Amino acid sequence: MNTSIAYFLLAMVAGVFCREFTKFNHFTGETVLGMTHAHLLMLGTFLFLGIDVLFHFTHLEENALYQKFYLIYNIALPLMVATMITRGIVQVLQPALSTWMDVAISGVAGLSHIGIFIALLLLLVAIRLELLTSEAAR
Repeated sequence: MNTSIAYFLLAMVAGVFCREFTKFNHFTGETVLGMTHAHLLMLGTFLFLGIDVLFHFTHLEENALYQKFYLIYNIALPLMVATMITRGIVQVLQPALSTWMDVAISGVAGLSHIGIFIALLLLLVAIRLELLTSEAAR
């Protein structure tokens, strides 16, 4: 539940930052910054809220796969959001960005998405194992 609350607070900060940063810079177009709020709410707040509910019906928190998920996910999601914020700031300020820097931002974003994929796969397998275990106990 604490993780869900932390991501909720980050989502609110991201929403305010997006609105105020674009307004301060007189930017009216679409930017990746606008998606950070929703990503943090859905992939952070609501995901961990759902996991917390599962904790009450399973022993998921003790599952080794879940513990690996938790570590990987809480590295990958903030990294993904950081690249979104970086890309959004670049979109608003439009600085002269070298090809290398542009590729680096995209590369880090890609790696973070791979991390989220791996983490979510671990989570789904852990949940499946916990549900099978609880069914077998009945």
